[in-house]
Formats: sequence, structure tokens, C-alpha cells
Amino acid sequence: MSVLKKVKEARQAALKMANLPLEVRNGALEKAAREIENQKDAILEANRSDLRRAERLVKLGKMTKALYNRLVLTEKKIRSIAESMRSVASLPDPLNRTVYSCRLDEGLDLYKVTCPIGVIGAIFEARPDVLPQISSLCLKSGNAVVLKGGREAVNSNRILYEIIRESTEAAGVPRGWIQLIEARREVREMLKLDEYIDLLVPRGSKQFITYIQQNTRIPVLGHAEGICHIYVDSEADLEKAVNICFDAKVQYPAVCNAVEKILVHSGIAPRFLPLLAQKLQEAGVEIRGCPRTRRIIEAKAAKASDWKAEYLDLIVAVKIVDSLEEAIDHINTYGSKHTDAIVTENARNAILFLERVDSSSVMWNASTRFSDGYRYGLGAEVGISTGKVHARGPVGLEGLTTTKFYLVGKGQVVSDYIEGRKKFKHERLKAEWRDFRREVLGS
Repeated sequence: MSVLKKVKEARQAALKMANLPLEVRNGALEKAAREIENQKDAILEANRSDLRRAERLVKLGKMTKALYNRLVLTEKKIRSIAESMRSVASLPDPLNRTVYSCRLDEGLDLYKVTCPIGVIGAIFEARPDVLPQISSLCLKSGNAVVLKGGREAVNSNRILYEIIRESTEAAGVPRGWIQLIEARREVREMLKLDEYIDLLVPRGSKQFITYIQQNTRIPVLGHAEGICHIYVDSEADLEKAVNICFDAKVQYPAVCNAVEKILVHSGIAPRFLPLLAQKLQEAGVEIRGCPRTRRIIEAKAAKASDWKAEYLDLIVAVKIVDSLEEAIDHINTYGSKHTDAIVTENARNAILFLERVDSSSVMWNASTRFSDGYRYGLGAEVGISTGKVHARGPVGLEGLTTTKFYLVGKGQVVSDYIEGRKKFKHERLKAEWRDFRREVLGS
């Protein structure tokens, strides 16, 4: 089937999904989660096929070890995938929620109500667990989705797609709501279909996302890279700071919310850096330090390019700064507006940092690895947006909805108000569209 035909099918399904009852959407997610668990052996076998090919590419230097690690599925990850889908099912309905209501005049009421965006195009590399995350959020929010995974995960993506498609359609979701494309050339075709696709969500390298942004008229939601910082303040608790920095770098270094730069106040550096270096080096982390850092601990010399580099590996750059203001300025200059954190016991310094760092997630005494849709209670995420229009930070259900206005009248015409026979009241209401709808429809 051609890309155009798949996208047209998704568009037709999206029109029906906008009115799909919540119990059908939730039931379909529960069914898909069960099937993923039931078919874990087949999923793992498909994933092993991808891993065998990936191993050859790593040996040839055509794939990084970090990318390989993102490709791996395990029984634990499969359970996590199913848990994430059930978590999405348990969330409140994001549709038909009243954002604003106003009585323009007697018998003339206005409601601003949430609704699906329509057709979401999701393009991602590696990580096959991304496919069920995005699919479950799109289904819950009433959107159709066209998925394009990386060729390195083709077998894993294909089986997950088939399980989700078959189980959700059997549970009453309109046929064609989920589509999968696999060839690279199909991406170029997809980028031209602004008539049918309402939003693109790319996940991958900076070069990949930049390519998407530059070659389509479809709105793009996402981030180019994750250059995340932790600033260890002069009033930080040393043990707390070491543990947070270690977790943010080592727990899973190949993801966009792993810390890449650690800034340390000069007043605490002589005591803190040796503790940090010992723990990081025991875990195999390569430290690249500024000249002042290298006078305290053993480290490779950091180059100017290191301050703007996203490693996605067991590498971290360390810089000593002389003030909170210098740390904030450095982050706003070199960061990617993704996730940045401060470790301090000084509440005033923490608040200043939170409010002045221009990033989508800013943290106090917590690992940057918390920047995630599931951990934020969003159920899952389609991606993380560092832009400031529509959605910012981890994008869950709310970021996959838009709004529309419903105006309910009794024969009113504008000329009466223009010519002074009537006047607007513009009274804010607490009325809910869901209640009005239930009253009219009786359900």
C-alpha cells in the first residue's frame, strides 16, 4: 500500500476517533497491553533478529554502542511497555474537557473544548519501545498515527505494530487508525502530505530532526538534542550531589535526559570533585575538564566544542564556575533548553535557578533522568519539546489535543449587537461542555 493511501486511511479513521467513547479507547489499550505480554516471546525473537544485524554494524563501526543499547528489548522492558499502556488507560479523558466557557448573552453560551489534533506522524530512530508509547497516547487522545521507525529496529517495530493494530481494531477502534511505513524514501513522501497529516513528532539525532524541520510544511514538535546540565552549588550536600550526578550520567547514558555537563561552584570544588571523580571513574565514565577542574582531579582537557556536545555515552564535561549567575549564564548559552538541575540546600539559590534557566524542565535536588512523560505522571510521552509553542517539555496526552469553540444560541444575529438593540454580557461561566452534552444526549 502506498504512503498516500495509508495516510488517507488514517485521516478517515481520525474523523471517527474524535467521537470514540472513552471506554472503547481504554478497553483497547488494556487489550493491547495484555497481548504484548502474551506475545513477549515472539517480540523478543524479532528483537534478537534486529540485534544480530546491529552487532555486525557495531563491529564495522557503522553503529555506536549507545544506539545498540537503545535497541535492546528485555522481558523487563516488555512488562514496562505494557505497564505504560495501562497507565495511559488509567489517566483522565483528555477530550471534551472545557477550557473556557462564557455567556455572551442570555441564551448564547460559548464553550472552548479540547479535541484531538487529527493525524500524527511519528518518525523515530532505534528504541522500539517508542512505538507503543506513541501509539497508546495517540489512541487515548483520539488521534490516528502514522509510524516510521528506524530500519535498525524493523522487525521489533513490525511485530509491536501488528499486535497493537490487531488488538485495538478487535476492541472497536476504527480500522486504519494506526499505520506503519518502513522505507526511508517513504519518509520523503510523508513530509509532503500536509493536507492529511496535522503534526509531525520526530525523535532522533540533531541532524535527523533538523532534516525533518527543513523539508516539510507540516508543524513539527520535538527537540534537536539534549545538552543537560547539573550545577552543584556552593551550598550543596556533597553526598546528595554525588548521587544525583552519578544517576544522571550512568543510570542510562544513551538518552536525551542524561546529564552531559556538570558545573561546580569553586567554593565546593576541592571537596566535591574528588568524590565525584572516584565514583564516575569506577563506572567507566570519561571526564573532560576545564583547566581549573584538571588541577583538582585527573581528567582529559575539555575543548570548546565539548560545551555544546551531546555525548549519549559514558562521557561528561566538568567546569568550575564562581557564582550561581555564571552557572545560569553558561547553561542559557550552551544548553539545548531540555533539562537542567541545581543541587543546593539554599532555597533562594534554587528558586533563582529554577526561574532563570530557560529550559523546558528545571530541577532542584533531583536527577535530570526524571524528565520523562511516564515519570511525570503523563502515562508516557510522544517526545520532549524544547519549543515554546503549543507544548513544552515531555509531551503526553495534553500535547496531543487542541481546542475548538462550540457556540450554542437561540437564533441570535450579530446585527442586533452592532446596531445597539442588544448588548453582550460576557459573563464567565463554570459550565462544562460534558454536562451540557450529557443533558442533551442523555448519556
